[in-house]
Amino acid sequence: MQKLLMTPGPTTIPELVKLEMAKDIIHHRTEEYSEIFKELSQNLKYVFKTKNPVITLTSSGTGAMEASVTNLFSKGEKVIVISSGNFGNRYIQLAKLYGLDVKEISYKWGESAKPEDLKKVLSEETDVKGVFLTHHETSTGVLNNVSAFGKVLEGTDILFVVDSISGILSNEFKTDEWRVDCAISGSQKGFMSPPGLAFVSLSERAQIAMKKSDMPNFYFSFAKHLGRLSEGQNPTTPAITLICAVNVACQLIQKEGIDKVLDRHKKLQTLTALGIEALGLEFFVKNSEDRGSTLTSVISPKGIDGQEIHKLMQEEGVTIAGGQADYKGKIFRIGHLGDVNEFDVIVTFAALEKVLYKLNYKEFEIGSSLKAIQEYLIKNI
Repeated sequence: MQKLLMTPGPTTIPELVKLEMAKDIIHHRTEEYSEIFKELSQNLKYVFKTKNPVITLTSSGTGAMEASVTNLFSKGEKVIVISSGNFGNRYIQLAKLYGLDVKEISYKWGESAKPEDLKKVLSEETDVKGVFLTHHETSTGVLNNVSAFGKVLEGTDILFVVDSISGILSNEFKTDEWRVDCAISGSQKGFMSPPGLAFVSLSERAQIAMKKSDMPNFYFSFAKHLGRLSEGQNPTTPAITLICAVNVACQLIQKEGIDKVLDRHKKLQTLTALGIEALGLEFFVKNSEDRGSTLTSVISPKGIDGQEIHKLMQEEGVTIAGGQADYKGKIFRIGHLGDVNEFDVIVTFAALEKVLYKLNYKEFEIGSSLKAIQEYLIKNI
């Protein structure tokens, strides 16, 4: 059975990217590799919409999150961490682990962060060195307004660190225009590649802060990575095959055009929302303006375990994601990012209707979600 991956990461990998990974391995200390890595580094600047350098770490996104704490701050420094879900909480854990003085602004899962709350905390706190924000919260599907938070920080020297691991390429992201000092993403999301690489954009303000940090770094040293970037090299052995793969993925993204990539994801989100509404299901993120184009989180029907929906969907050949932490079994998440098209959404809802019916949720007319999606597609040819 051919499997369809509709999760918020890892995502389906395009054929050209898979073919690139099937090629013979090359040595990383060669001109051939350096040219590929230089091209990737330029392509990343295009994706991040930045003039600043973007380094590549051989790690998952969490490695880059940890590195942003240890490279940009010193022990005891005061930072504000804004959390609207599981990955915002991860930044709280990391900042506390490395001895930062953490001021938390936390929200109920499913709610977006509010810039005015940051304004209030900044008016009450002095000597704040950094603000951490999650762009798209993978655990809930909430999209935070990075631009609005960047405006709050204008005119200050406070570092703005943004986790856009699952946000970038499925939602608009403008690193420089939005005053982001350190932006993070990962290979297994919108970059349509396997897990294993993390990307970090660093502003001049961030690079100055690196020199003042008193925390030890070796493998995850931003300075070491920046020091080899112009050569097209890494300080230690990189994930060569993954770097070649992401470079091809970036070529595909440039060929499609980043604005068209964003429009495609917005369309997929719209189709998914129409399907959910047609089935009489409830969105976990109530405000439609707060929903990202990466995934759609749905409240499991009363009396039905969301994990059971996840399990039966897999048996139908479609992998979606379950809930996390306190919401495990209470919600399920349908990813629609990366190498996904409208027909993948149709297949997903064909399977979902079957699964819901099998679980005795029958509050819908059979085929209603498919009809709603098809009507939209036909009317918007």
